[in-house]
Amino acid sequence: MQGITNCLWFDFQAEEAALFYTSIFNNSKIGKIARYTNEGFEFHQKPDGSVMTIEFELNGQNFLGLNGGPVFKFTEAISFVIYCQTQEEINHYWDKLSEGGDPNAQQCGWLKDKFGVSWQIVPTQLPNLMAGKNGEKVTRVLFQMKKLEIAKLIEASDD
Repeated sequence: MQGITNCLWFDFQAEEAALFYTSIFNNSKIGKIARYTNEGFEFHQKPDGSVMTIEFELNGQNFLGLNGGPVFKFTEAISFVIYCQTQEEINHYWDKLSEGGDPNAQQCGWLKDKFGVSWQIVPTQLPNLMAGKNGEKVTRVLFQMKKLEIAKLIEASDD
C-alpha cells in the first residue's frame, strides 16, 4: 500500500468517476468497494448498498473515491498534473478529461472535468523551457493557450 493516497470527496458519483478515470489512463484498475448499510443512516442518509468508498489506481497512483454527500466541492486549489512526452498524449488526456467539463475553466493546460476535479496536462519539456533563456517568451505564449501545444512552446524558446 502506498504511504499517501488521494481521497476525492464526491456527492454520489465516486464509482462513476473511478470508472471514467480508469478508462482514460493505462495501467489503471478498480480496487475494493465499500458500501453503505442501514447502520448510521441517520448520519449518512445514503441508500443501503450504495457505494461509500471505491479504491482505484491510475498509472500506479492510488486514489480513494468517497461518496460523502454535497458538503464539500472541488476547487482549483488542488489539481493533478499529468506530464506528457508527446502532443498525442496531451491531446488524449485533454480530450478525454475535458469531455463534459467546464470549458470556462480551461487555461494554460488546466482543465476541470465533468466531476469538478482540476487537471493540468503539461508537456515534460515545459519546466526547462520556462527556465530557459527565453522563459518570458515561453510564458507569454503559454498564457495564450488552453490546451498546450508543444511545438509552439518550443518555437517560443528558440532565438
